[in-house]
Amino acid sequence: MASTPTVPRASRLILDAATAADLMTPNPTSILAEATVPQAVAWLTEKGFSAAPVIDESGRPIGVISRTDILVHERDRLRGAGYPTLDGAVARDIMTPAVFSVTPQTPSEQVVEQLLTLNVHQLYVVDEEQFLTGVISAHDVLRRLHSED
Repeated sequence: MASTPTVPRASRLILDAATAADLMTPNPTSILAEATVPQAVAWLTEKGFSAAPVIDESGRPIGVISRTDILVHERDRLRGAGYPTLDGAVARDIMTPAVFSVTPQTPSEQVVEQLLTLNVHQLYVVDEEQFLTGVISAHDVLRRLHSED
C-alpha cells in the first residue's frame, strides 16, 4: 500500500513588535532640501540607498528623493521640458513632495498595513512636533518576524 505524502505543517509568522518604535531604525540620515542634485546622487550612491527623506531648515521632512525622481527629472530635462539641469537643481526641485509617516506609538499591525496599502518601501517615524526620529523599511519588518512553534 502506498503511503500518503505528508504535508509539512505551515508555520505561522508572528511579528515581534508592538509599535512603530519597536520596528524603526532610529536617527535616519536625510538630505537637506537645498542640497544640489549631484550632492544627493553622490550621497545616495555612497550610502547604497535608493531613497532618503528631504528635510527643511528646521529638520522636518518635506519630501522624499529617490533614484527614480532623479531619473525622471533627467528624462524630462532631456526632452526639453524646461527643467533646470541636474547641476542647477536642488533636492527640493525634484523630490516627491509627500512623506508617508507614522508616530512612534502607531501599532505595528497598522505600520504593515500602511506599507502594503500605500505600496511604499519605507515609512518615516515622526514625533509630535513632526521631527524625523526613525524609518521603517520592509526589511525592518521582516527582521522582526519569527515562526510560531
